[in-house]
Amino acid sequence: MSSMEHNKDGSKESEFEEEIEKPYSKIKFRYAKGIKAEILKDLIVRGMKAEKLKSFIHGSIKTEKLKGLDFFIAKKKLARLKIWAVRATTVLLLWAIAMQLKALCQTLAPRIISNSPSFPPPRVYENNGYLMVSSNGGLNQMRTGICDMVAIARYLNVTLIVPELDNTSFWNDYSQFQDIFDVDYFIGSLRDELRILKELPPKQKKKVEFESLYSMPPISWSNMTYYYNTILPHIHALEVVHFTKSDARLANNGIPEEVQKLRCRTNYHALRFAPPIEAIAKKIVQILREKGPFLVLHLRYEMDMVAFSGCNEGCTEQEIDELTKMRYAYPWWKEKEIDSVKKRKAGLCPMTPEETALFLRALDIDSNMQVYIAAGDIYKAEKRMATLKAAFPNLVKKEMLLKPSELLPFQNHSNQMAALDYYVSIESDIFVPTYGGNMAKVVEGHRRYLGFKKTILPDRKFLVELIDRYNNGKITWDEFSVAVKIIHADRMGNPIPRSVVRGKPKDEDYFYTNPQECLSPVEEEPLDDEHAFSFGD
Repeated sequence: MSSMEHNKDGSKESEFEEEIEKPYSKIKFRYAKGIKAEILKDLIVRGMKAEKLKSFIHGSIKTEKLKGLDFFIAKKKLARLKIWAVRATTVLLLWAIAMQLKALCQTLAPRIISNSPSFPPPRVYENNGYLMVSSNGGLNQMRTGICDMVAIARYLNVTLIVPELDNTSFWNDYSQFQDIFDVDYFIGSLRDELRILKELPPKQKKKVEFESLYSMPPISWSNMTYYYNTILPHIHALEVVHFTKSDARLANNGIPEEVQKLRCRTNYHALRFAPPIEAIAKKIVQILREKGPFLVLHLRYEMDMVAFSGCNEGCTEQEIDELTKMRYAYPWWKEKEIDSVKKRKAGLCPMTPEETALFLRALDIDSNMQVYIAAGDIYKAEKRMATLKAAFPNLVKKEMLLKPSELLPFQNHSNQMAALDYYVSIESDIFVPTYGGNMAKVVEGHRRYLGFKKTILPDRKFLVELIDRYNNGKITWDEFSVAVKIIHADRMGNPIPRSVVRGKPKDEDYFYTNPQECLSPVEEEPLDDEHAFSFGD
């Protein structure tokens, strides 16, 4: 009760409580302070950990983002690298294919065919003057003469005017240069060697019109020294010089290699036929190719050839008289009296159609092969061609392969017709000339240049003797055939050493400073037909 009372009035109890509360408060305060400190510490620690965690999380996110970005960039770079690798591989592959196609085209396509002219840069030099030329002879005689003129003009450093072609020869062909050859290609393709103009510049033309033009025939078979010592001073003094002849004006032997190479380049590259001629010639070749391989027979047995050669093997007395009268009718043909038998035995006569048939049969030429006759009208064709046609039934001529309207533009132009035969001859699988004239030699050289294409060159001196023995029954056909094959084994267009005429000086150094140190001009004697000028020997 007393305690209750104390509690009621609050005196005693409050004192007790105060006594009790005071230490408790201290404890409580201390405890609360400790708790607060722990809480604060914990909050601080947790805060720091949170920051670290936050920082770690953010850092991880950033790292992941960076890693993703790096991966994306690397992937993009790899994709680009792959694209460039594919491009590079494609370019290399295309280049390899292009090189293969180029090599294939050079192997299969003739080098005389070029539809996309790519002209070299022009050669810059001091011009010494102008050279005008009148080419003489038939197509191939003029052709080789033009090659000489290009070489001469180039090494004299003069401007060449496009040559005039012969309109006064036996054939009376009035074709000009541009009618037969691609004149623009001729000029452009050689411009890195010399300057060629279609006509004289106005100043020089006026000078030639008001003053006399200095014309001369250069000495035949001359070397380069002659042109330096004799011709160049004339050009220096007169500015314009005219050559009245172009055939065999430059030696075949003893000239610098550079000169010979330029002649070949002119003949086999620059003298491309005019587009109309080339188009029809291509058509002839296409018609022949569609039927299989073909042989071109350059059968020189036209009336004028037989008459001028004086070779009358197999002719009647009436025919011999007719041919002799023709020979005498032309005063420019020097040789009038000809011993036909002696000339034939020397191998200087064109083979007759009958002899040609025996020759081709002996070589085992397929009787079904197409034989294209590259020639004019054969003398007494119906009679003389019978044996050849019996041996080779597939005899053809351009007149048989084309419509008359297609050949009409070229008729009455013997040089243009000869150009068609020249083109077909170059394209043929086998080329056989029965006489060693200008066309035979130029075509042979051209085919050598194109990779030694098969060209069978008859040894006429050996053949006529062998044929006579066979016809007289002294040897059998098998013996005749074996002998023909043996003697012609190395006459199929294969590489042979170049023949050098004895006694001719060698013009080794033509880039001289002192003209007196060079060889004096020498005129070579004309060679016989068998050894006449030939490119590419």
